[in-house]
Amino acid sequence: MADAKVIPFDDDRSRGSAAARPSRRRPSGRRNPEPSGVREVPVSALPAQQDAAQDTGAVPTLLHADAGAGAAADGGGGWDRRIAGGLSFLRRRITGDYEVDEFGYDKDLTDQVLMSMVRPLYENYFRVEVKGIENIPSEGGALIVANHSGTLPLDGLMLQVAVHDQHPAGRHLRLLAADLVFMLPVINELARKAGHTLACTEDAERLLERGEVVGVMPEGFKGIGKPFSERYKLQRFGRGGFVSTALRAGTPIVPCSIVGAEEIYPMIGNAKTLARLLGFPYFPITPTFPWLGPLGAVPLPTKWTIQFGEPIATDGYPPEAAEDPMLMFNLTDQVREQIQHTLYKLLVQRRSVFF
Repeated sequence: MADAKVIPFDDDRSRGSAAARPSRRRPSGRRNPEPSGVREVPVSALPAQQDAAQDTGAVPTLLHADAGAGAAADGGGGWDRRIAGGLSFLRRRITGDYEVDEFGYDKDLTDQVLMSMVRPLYENYFRVEVKGIENIPSEGGALIVANHSGTLPLDGLMLQVAVHDQHPAGRHLRLLAADLVFMLPVINELARKAGHTLACTEDAERLLERGEVVGVMPEGFKGIGKPFSERYKLQRFGRGGFVSTALRAGTPIVPCSIVGAEEIYPMIGNAKTLARLLGFPYFPITPTFPWLGPLGAVPLPTKWTIQFGEPIATDGYPPEAAEDPMLMFNLTDQVREQIQHTLYKLLVQRRSVFF
């Protein structure tokens, strides 16, 4: 693989090569009418239909007999809803009745499949605790700026689940990622469908202007690939491109501090020669990897805390403020200091790395 090239977030050039650029095409089969004679059964109607079927001795056609017993044990209809939701999802995928936006984001697949795959890590393995979720607006655009760490970018995925599951409005986080993500087989398609896009000014502005919640981790590879000895010490935030983007869009900046990710893969070394051969920004050496082989790639079950800080308003600045380098420097420093201060506060409050 060729050496990975990172597109600076504040680079105003057009987006990367066609190979790294998410497809803008929409599926040709989308919004097809339902097949004749096929009708989606409302979820709320299923329990009533099941009761009626039991009264008449009929067997529900959409539910297996064992599902009825499971539903009773689940407090009245939980399994019914899951099965109905799964059948409805399969029908939409078969008929093409789902949407993919210009960035490749597939909301239906993300909600029904991708989030369900990551959620067990979030809830049961890392046991993520979320604070300050109310600081993310219920509507309109917002730029979440977070620290980046952990050797592998699991913090971005946990952040995405936190915003969706904990916010009262169930908002979706659109993460900005380096072009290396879109160069990896399989990973690139999953990233696009999950709503990720290239970390460039053009895409960030378009998402914010559409009222999306956008996430950026300005430390980039400097943060995620730093040695364990520098844990929870923020790296340079670049030239403040995320600030100018928020100023142009007039959207608030929400600082975010993540504690727990630093310890999942304690990076004690970096095989730079091997990293160059593979085209990676770094090749981590941890106490378990590569010594234990695939088993060494299992993250440690640390306890995570994600805290969203007070939003920094940008709509009060004039349009030309986005071109003021001193203002961008001051706002960038303000965001960075707020994240760093919160990290130290959370570390003091933490009882243990694992509990």
